[in-house]
Amino acid sequence: MAALTVRNLPDATHEALKLRAARHGRSTEAEVRQILEDAVRQPQPGLGSALAAIGRRAGGVELDLPARKSAIRPAEFE
Repeated sequence: MAALTVRNLPDATHEALKLRAARHGRSTEAEVRQILEDAVRQPQPGLGSALAAIGRRAGGVELDLPARKSAIRPAEFE
């Protein structure tokens, strides 16, 4: 496993981390690990959501769809 050193952490931040860790019943180190995990493991959007977001950023798309020539028939299951 990797190790990480955080330099120049303000004393107030360190104290706040210790208090937060105590509220959650963890060590300060375990609390920092949990905070980092939560920050980087956000749920990723599905493919459809990602494609829709790309379309919105591109300004959307206008589709010229031809009119249907016949009525839609329901599926038949036997």
